[in-house]
Amino acid sequence: MLHVNADLERLAHAYGVATGYWDQSGIHRDVSEQTVMAVLRALGADPESPARSLVERELRDWRRILPPVFVAIAGRSLWSWVHLPDGSHLRAWVVLEDGTRRALAQLDHVVAPRLVDGVLTGEAAISIPSDLPLGWHEVHVHTSTGEHTMVLAVTPAHLASPRLGAARSWGLMTQIYATRSSSSWGLGDLADLSALATWSGRDLGADFVLINPMHAAEPVAPLTPSPYLPTSRRFTNPIYLHIESIPEYAQLNEQQIAHIASLAAPLQARNVTTDLLDRNAVWTAKRAALELLYTVPATTQRQAAFDAYVAREGVGLNDFATWSAIAEEHGIASATWPAELSHPSSAAVLAYAEQHLTRVNFHRWLQWQLDEQLTDVQAHAESVGMRIGVMHDLAVGVHPDSADAWALQDVLAQGVSVGAPPDMYNQLGQNWSQPPWRPEALADAAFLPYRNMLRTIMQHAGGLRIDHVLALFRMWWIPDGMPAYEGTYVTFDHQAMLGILALEAQRADCVVIGEDLGTVEPWVQDALAERGILGTVILWFERDGGSLRAPEHWRRDVLASVTVHDLPPTAGYLALEHVRIRAELGLLTGDESAERLAAQREIDEWIDLATQRGLLGESSSTEDIVFALHQLLAQSPARLLGVSLPDLVGEVRAQNQPGTDQEYPNWRVPLAHHDGNPVLIEDIGRYPLVDRVARALEARSVESGS
Repeated sequence: MLHVNADLERLAHAYGVATGYWDQSGIHRDVSEQTVMAVLRALGADPESPARSLVERELRDWRRILPPVFVAIAGRSLWSWVHLPDGSHLRAWVVLEDGTRRALAQLDHVVAPRLVDGVLTGEAAISIPSDLPLGWHEVHVHTSTGEHTMVLAVTPAHLASPRLGAARSWGLMTQIYATRSSSSWGLGDLADLSALATWSGRDLGADFVLINPMHAAEPVAPLTPSPYLPTSRRFTNPIYLHIESIPEYAQLNEQQIAHIASLAAPLQARNVTTDLLDRNAVWTAKRAALELLYTVPATTQRQAAFDAYVAREGVGLNDFATWSAIAEEHGIASATWPAELSHPSSAAVLAYAEQHLTRVNFHRWLQWQLDEQLTDVQAHAESVGMRIGVMHDLAVGVHPDSADAWALQDVLAQGVSVGAPPDMYNQLGQNWSQPPWRPEALADAAFLPYRNMLRTIMQHAGGLRIDHVLALFRMWWIPDGMPAYEGTYVTFDHQAMLGILALEAQRADCVVIGEDLGTVEPWVQDALAERGILGTVILWFERDGGSLRAPEHWRRDVLASVTVHDLPPTAGYLALEHVRIRAELGLLTGDESAERLAAQREIDEWIDLATQRGLLGESSSTEDIVFALHQLLAQSPARLLGVSLPDLVGEVRAQNQPGTDQEYPNWRVPLAHHDGNPVLIEDIGRYPLVDRVARALEARSVESGS
C-alpha cells in the first residue's frame, strides 16, 4: 500500500484485510487507503483511530473467559486458552453430543498476565484430546467467576464419502429451470429433475446430475433471474415444486383440478418455443395453485409430518417464513419497512408473526413441500443406481434485500459487497452485490448460521458444489459506491470453515466439490484436497504457462468438465461466442481482433491435440470436435467427469455473461438446439452425441476402476 501510516496497516493485518495482492498475471497490486478504511469500518473497526482500535482488537480475547467456539480436527491433540483472574484455579470438562461427560486436563502454559479493565488477568490452557468423537460438543470451565461454556466442533481430518468409489463417476450438468418437459409449467421443476436423473442413471450409466442453485427467491414478483443471487441459501425456491405431485392435489375436486390446469396451460404452451423464460409468469400461476392446495385440510398424518418439519428447522425457518410474509406486505427491502420490523428478534416482529400466522404458515408449508419433493428426487436417483444422485450448488451469498440479509444481519457485513478482481474473462472485475459474512461475528455465533445452512441443503444432496470455494479462505470485498477492481481481500478462518463443511458433509454422506477456478493459489487447492474436498478443472482453463496442460497431467481429486455455465456451450465457444458477446457489450479492455486471434489460437491447440491422438480427422464437424474434447476429458485422472447437457444437444447460447445485468438475458435461456428448436427432456435421447459421449465416458470409467 502506498503512503499509509504503520498503525493503519497493522490494524488491517489484525482484521485480515489485505493492503496489497497478486493478480492473475502475477503482478502485485496496491490497495487504496480509501478501500482499506471502508472495509475496516464494515468489520466494526475505527480506521480513523487505528492505534486505539488496534489496542481494543488485542484486548477482545483477553476480555473473554473462553473462545465462543473451537473447531478441532479428529486425531489431533490441541489446546484452548482460558482467561481468568491471575492466580485463580479452574476445572474443565466436555459434554459430548450423547451426553457423556469427560474431564479435560489443564496444561502447562506460561504467558505473562496483563491488566484488562483494571483486573490482572492470566491465561491458562486446557487440552482438547485427540480421541474425541466427531460432532458438536460443549466445553465447560468453572473458575472463580463462575461456569462458562464453549462450543466444540470435532471435525474429520479428511472427508470420506462412500459415494466416491474406486471407479471414476460421470454425470450431467444442467440448469434445471432451463431443462423442461412437455408438462412443465414453462420452467423445469423437480419432476423434470427426477425424470432427468432417472433416465440418465438408468439408460446412460450416469452417477450424478449437477444442477444450478435452487435457493429461495423473492416471495412476490418480480423475481431475480439469477439463481446465484437468492433471498436465502438455506431454503429453496418453491417455483421448482411440481404442483401435481403434492399429496393434497389428489384431494381436489374436478372444478379445482380444472382451475389448476387452466393456470398451467398457457405456460405449457411456451415449452415448444425458445422464448426467454418468464419466472414472474410461472410463479404467479404456481403461487395461485399453491394457495389453493394450502387450503386443503391436512390429514392427521400430514399435519404431524408438517409439525415435525417445522420443529426440525426451528428458528431459521420461522425467520424465513416471517420475512416472506412481511415482504408480501411491505416489499423485499427491509430498509423501507416500519422501523420496529427491522430486526427478526424484536417484539414487533414476533407480534407480526402471530397476527399473520396464516401467511407465515403458508411459507413454512411451501418449504415442507419442497423438503418432501427434494427427498423423493434423491431417492429416485439412487434407486436407479446413481452413486451420488443430485449434486446441488451453493451460491456465494444472497441478495442485499433478502431473507438472509435480514435474518442474519448480525453476522453479515454492511456497506460492502463481494465479487472478484479482474481476470482474463472479466477484465473490469465482478461485483456480485452480496453482503459477506463478518468473520468474527460468525465465530461469535459458533458458526451456527453456516452449519444450519449446510445441514439443510445436504439433507437432499448426494453431492454439493461450492461456488467460488475461495470464499471459505478469503473474499474480495468491494466498498459500496466503488468499482469492482477497487476492492480488497478479507481472510477467513479457513480451517474452521473447511472443518465444519467436512463434518456436516460426512454426517450427510455428501460428496463436496469446490469451484477453485480463477486466482487460487496452489496451497488453497492443497488445503481442499487435504480435507477431502474435490476441486474443479475446466478443459479450456487448463494451461501451464503459455501452453495447454495435457489431460493426463490434470489433478485427480477434481470434477473435470469441458466447460462451465459462465461460458457459452462448447459449440458456441468454438464459434467464439464468448468474444463476440463481450465485444458487443463493451466488456473487453483490449482490441477485439486480438482477443479473437488469442481465443482461436487456444481452441486450435486443443483441436490439434485431439487430432494428434487420433480423435479427429482432417475434416471434422463441430459435433465431432465436441465429442473429441470429451474424449480428452476422459483421458484425465479426474475422479468425477461432468458433461454439460447443452453440449450434448448442440446449444450455442450462454446461460450467463458475467459482468452484465440487463445487457444480456442471463439465466433466462431455455435449452435449445443451434437450429432454434427447443429441446425437451423427452427429446434429449434423440441426439446422437448423447449416446456417443455416454458410451465413451462409461468405458473409461470402467477402465479407471479396474
